[in-house]
Amino acid sequence: MIDLKLLQKEFDSISAKLMRKGVNAELIENLKTKNEELRVAKINFETLQALQNSMSKEFGIYIREKRDVSELKAKVDANKINITEALEIQRFKQEELEAVAMSIPNIPDDEVPDGKDESENVEIKKVLSPREFSFSAKEHWELAEKNGWIDFERGVKLATSRFSVSFGMGAKLERALINFMLNFNSKRGFQEVSVPVIVNRAALEGTGQLPKFEDDLYKIENQELFLIPTAEVPVTNLYQDEILNEAELPIKMTAYTPCFRKEAGAAGRDTRGMIRQHQFHKVELVAITKPDDSDKVFDEMVSCASDLLLALELPHRLVTLCCGDLGFGAAKTVDIEVWLPGQNCYREISSISNTREFQARRAKIRFKEIDKNSFVHTLNGSSLAVGRTLVAIMENCQNEDGSITIPKALEPYLNY
Repeated sequence: MIDLKLLQKEFDSISAKLMRKGVNAELIENLKTKNEELRVAKINFETLQALQNSMSKEFGIYIREKRDVSELKAKVDANKINITEALEIQRFKQEELEAVAMSIPNIPDDEVPDGKDESENVEIKKVLSPREFSFSAKEHWELAEKNGWIDFERGVKLATSRFSVSFGMGAKLERALINFMLNFNSKRGFQEVSVPVIVNRAALEGTGQLPKFEDDLYKIENQELFLIPTAEVPVTNLYQDEILNEAELPIKMTAYTPCFRKEAGAAGRDTRGMIRQHQFHKVELVAITKPDDSDKVFDEMVSCASDLLLALELPHRLVTLCCGDLGFGAAKTVDIEVWLPGQNCYREISSISNTREFQARRAKIRFKEIDKNSFVHTLNGSSLAVGRTLVAIMENCQNEDGSITIPKALEPYLNY
C-alpha cells in the first residue's frame, strides 16, 4: 500500500507519478476524498472526546460543591452516544479509505521510463549471441512431442487446456533444472526455504495479489484459502506482522514451488505449448532489506538470474520495464528475456522487482532501528520459470534431426 501520509503531503506530485503508471485520475481523486472524509471524522471524534473530558471535570466540581448535576448528567450521557456514533463513523471512513488504497498500485521510481506498454520497454544489454542454424528451427511443442518429453493431450484429459504431462527426459530435466537453480541461488547467498502452496487471504493481500487479481487465482471452495500464483506470496509473508532486528537484514531466500494461475485475462495468448500454463514450476528469489540496501540487493538478484541463463549457455537480454508495463506492486522491474529461435524472438523468463515498502506496509513487515520501527523493502523475482527454461533449452539446443543436446551445466544433475 502506498504511504497515505506522503500522498496527503505531496498529493500533486504523487498523483502525477501514479498517472505515469496508468492510474485513473478519478481513482486518485476518490482516494483524496476518502482521506479528507477520514480526517474530518477524526476531528469530530476528538472534539467530542475533548468535550466529554471537560464535562467530566465539571461533573466532579458539581459533586464537590453539592450542586444539581441532573442537567449536566443528561449532557454527558447524550455526548457518550455521540462519541460512540462518531467512533463508528471514523472506523467506517478508515475502512473505506483502506479499500480504495488497496486498489492503488505502487508508485514508480523516477528512473523508470515513460511508456504505455511492453513495446516501450528499454533494453539494457544482450548476453550471448543467438546461435545461427543451418536449418529451420522448430518450436518447442514440435520438439517436445517428437522426443516424447511433453504430452499436451494427456494434460487436457487429466485437467483442462493449458495443463501438460512430462515424461522421461522431459520430467528429469525439470527436476534437474529445479535442483540446479536452487543450488546456484544458495551459492549466491539465498537461503533455501520450503513453503506451503496454499495461503490465506491476508498473505495475498500482503503481497498485492488481492483484492485486484482475485479472478486470476484458484480459490478453495468454501474456504478463504488459495493456491499460490508464485512463491513470492508465502516466502515474503513468512515475516508478516513482525518487527525484525536490523542485524538480521538483508534476508535473502530462494524457494521452489508449483504455481497456479487462471490467467483469466490472457485468453488467446500462448495457448499452445508451455509458455502460458495454468500450473507450472518456478524457482523464486525473495529479499527483505533495509531501505538503503534494496538497490544493491536488486542488482544482485538480476545478476543471479542472468548468470543462471549464462551457465546454461542460453542467449538472453535484460530489459527495464516502462511505467505502462510495470506490475501492480513494483516500483521498478528488470525483465530477463530468453532468445527462442523457434519463435524468432525474445520472451520473458524472469522478472525481478523492487517493491520498496509497498508490500511491507500491507504485510506489516518492519525492522527496529535505534529509536524507531521502520518498514523494510521487499524484492522478488523468478530464478527461473522452469517450464520456460526447458522451452529455451529445447529450442536453442535442438539439432537438425530434432534431437536436443543437454547443456553441460545440467549433466551432473542427470547422472543418476
